Amino acid sequence: MDIVRYVAESTRGIYCKYAEMDDIVNEGVLALIKAVETYDLERGVKFDTYAAIRVKGAIIDFVRKQDWIPRRIRHFGHTLDTAYNELYAKLDRHPTNQELADYLEMPKEKLLRAMADLAGAATLSFEELLYEDNFEDMEQGGSAADQEMYDKELKEVLTAAINELKPREKQVISLYYYERLKFGDIAKVLNVSESRICQIHSKAMLLLKRKLKEYID
Repeated sequence: MDIVRYVAESTRGIYCKYAEMDDIVNEGVLALIKAVETYDLERGVKFDTYAAIRVKGAIIDFVRKQDWIPRRIRHFGHTLDTAYNELYAKLDRHPTNQELADYLEMPKEKLLRAMADLAGAATLSFEELLYEDNFEDMEQGGSAADQEMYDKELKEVLTAAINELKPREKQVISLYYYERLKFGDIAKVLNVSESRICQIHSKAMLLLKRKLKEYID
């Protein structure tokens, strides 16, 4: 149960606006039971690692099936990802919000409102990338030592990406992923609106997703 609770807590950004954690934990428990039944010690993967990946996959799949995120937000997320990556390649740095707005030919205020709505979808997209890469590595039969090496390299990649973020973006990512605060609580700590925190989080996730994709590819 500790594994399920930990994974449910670490992925809360993909469902917190739409479901209670208890519902997500229930899905995780079912996945944990299945993991116990299908675990193969001879593959050289630690059970905790195997179970955590299976539980995370079940939670992501559950959220996908609920289709909570409106189509227009998902569509904008894809458009923003493309614009961000094209601008990053052109500028060789993290683009500003104004540069993104100009590139998308939309008012900056409209972009910021859309980015606030995008927080859950951005987190889901990032978690999907992490899960798919972890699952593929596990299915290829990597050893525990291989998994530890992968985890170490991934941590280095994400740490380097976080260091490219602006100070306020770093702060939000740290409070959200390391201190495990909710967006509303972060807003109180930083004395800004929750909508502003969602905007900052969505912008930071653009860079983290880009760096993760580069590492995976």
